[in-house]
Amino acid sequence: MSATVTSANFASLAAPVAAADRQLVRIVIVGHVDHGKSTLIGRLLHETGGITSQKLEQLKEISARRGMPFEWSFLLDSLQAERDQGITIDTSQIRFQTPSRDIILIDAPGHAEFLRNMITGAAQADAAFLLIDAAEGVRDQTRRHGYLLHLLGVKQVAVVVNKMDRVGFEEATFRAIETEISAYLAGLGVRASAVIPISAREGDGVSAHGTRTPWYDGPTVLEALDRFEPARAAGDLALRMPVQAVYKFDDRRIVAGRIETGSLKVGDEVVFQPSGKSAVVKTIESWPVPPAGQELTALDAGAAAGLTLDREIFVERGEILSTPAARPHATRRLRVRLFWLAEEALEVGTSLIVRLATSESRATVAVVHEVVDPGHLSTFESRRIGRNQVGEVELLLSRPIAADPHGLNPRTGRVALELGGRIAGGGLVISVLDAEAVPATPAARHITPVASAVTFEERVGRFGHDGAVVWLTGLSGSGKSTIARALERRLFNRGGLVTLLDGDTLRAGLNSDLGFSDADRAENNRRLAEVASLLRGLGHVVLVAAVSPAAAARARVRTIVGESFFEVHVSAPLELCEARDPKGLYAKARAGEIRGFTGIDAPYEAPTAPELVIETDKLDQSAAVDRIEAMLAGAGVFHQPGEPVADDAGI
Repeated sequence: MSATVTSANFASLAAPVAAADRQLVRIVIVGHVDHGKSTLIGRLLHETGGITSQKLEQLKEISARRGMPFEWSFLLDSLQAERDQGITIDTSQIRFQTPSRDIILIDAPGHAEFLRNMITGAAQADAAFLLIDAAEGVRDQTRRHGYLLHLLGVKQVAVVVNKMDRVGFEEATFRAIETEISAYLAGLGVRASAVIPISAREGDGVSAHGTRTPWYDGPTVLEALDRFEPARAAGDLALRMPVQAVYKFDDRRIVAGRIETGSLKVGDEVVFQPSGKSAVVKTIESWPVPPAGQELTALDAGAAAGLTLDREIFVERGEILSTPAARPHATRRLRVRLFWLAEEALEVGTSLIVRLATSESRATVAVVHEVVDPGHLSTFESRRIGRNQVGEVELLLSRPIAADPHGLNPRTGRVALELGGRIAGGGLVISVLDAEAVPATPAARHITPVASAVTFEERVGRFGHDGAVVWLTGLSGSGKSTIARALERRLFNRGGLVTLLDGDTLRAGLNSDLGFSDADRAENNRRLAEVASLLRGLGHVVLVAAVSPAAAARARVRTIVGESFFEVHVSAPLELCEARDPKGLYAKARAGEIRGFTGIDAPYEAPTAPELVIETDKLDQSAAVDRIEAMLAGAGVFHQPGEPVADDAGI
């Protein structure tokens, strides 16, 4: 059960509901068992005026009866087993306020046996505090928790080094822990926004700097808490209303559901996915029927809705209502990062039920991409995912459903998995995959791709080269687009059929619906790859200039394009990239005006085995183009007039 602190049990702790103009931030506190999470939360509530003197005396009496020092943690550890063993078993949620925002603190269990509950707590969070005992240092469980935060996509993490009083507030001890944990998190692509020395029991560093840490000038816990960015408000996201039911009243058909994100008003054109049927909202129904002139005309996120439409269309439970311009994907293939909790392993070929919002579909596991054992911090290839393991899988659905990548809309980007009539796992939609990869549906069987009327030999004879894709990846400002444009001009001047696909240019059109989350970046790369692959098959030398920071996404690009793919790492030191930044994006990222900028607060995974590395701090533009041209020539892309051409079955 969940030990949630609310007005029903701790009235003195429950802050008012967040006002419309106040930000709400959900922060999970994780760490090894007995490193002091509950104590820190209790101290935070005390420091922010959330505990009355009466409640304080009650806590003192509880501690005295047990012959223990004063324990802030008894405020939260409401289960008897927790008090007897001194560990947090379940997940507690506590709401309180700072002067600028509303906070929900989630106290997640640290004991290895309660990993499932920790995952439940962390999955709800916008940010995290990772707690470490100064006397014990970084433990295996600390690393597991950091790893799970990374897997759950929690990018905002502050580290709290607690119990500094046990080590005499020694700076050397703190610095050693700071160095170790910062390096570990950086290896996961997570930047620690602060590493804070505190004593939760005695109050040092919680709301004010203590006199015993004069060597530390960073933020206090409360200051770090106030710097976390909230998730985007539900009302700011695209409209999503999963259909729960359709009711027939007199001559009206009422479509009912809950508006998860966005807003809706009478007169809006809407579309239902996956069916693609559209209509205009005629009325918003309410009960009891309001007096004339007081009818509802608009609803916001969180509201239950009953709608009538301007035309008779068949809509069923599970469809998702949206606007035509920003609709969820209709798909029969999902890539999901999941947590598997059942005794029976999840394997390639396993059949189960996938639930997303109000929809459900039978699904088959088509591919297991990777498996992570959180207990051993190991990633390995496997065709099965065991209990309490994490994995990325591709699911083939028996019928289409509507879905969003979790990074785009978390409300319609989460799935629950049912096996044998019981919930056996859950996860995040990482990407919505190509319909073409799904076994043909009755509709798909009527699709007949049309081959080009121009042969491969004719194209080579005219342009003097095979089709190829040169994928230039590197930090913003490294010189990718500059080199690509120069190479485009050179190949064009020699009579070649060459096309430049610049990542930013495509984001202004084809990919304008994508953001900069990990999932959206991967989808951006996938679309670039599909277009590049199509053009390569028509004989073009395609030059793609895109940051493409994730190694896994680039690996998928290589798979999509297949042969004649050349990965070129355009490398330059970060300081040089910043100096070449005419838009000032690096400066804005460092100032916190933009987030998720590669190289500042988002990682770039450099290629480990590219076809070519171009170091633009050592080579000028002409030399860089020479090297790429030589690479293509050495691979046999260019042909001399009259030279025999091997048939390319892929064209």
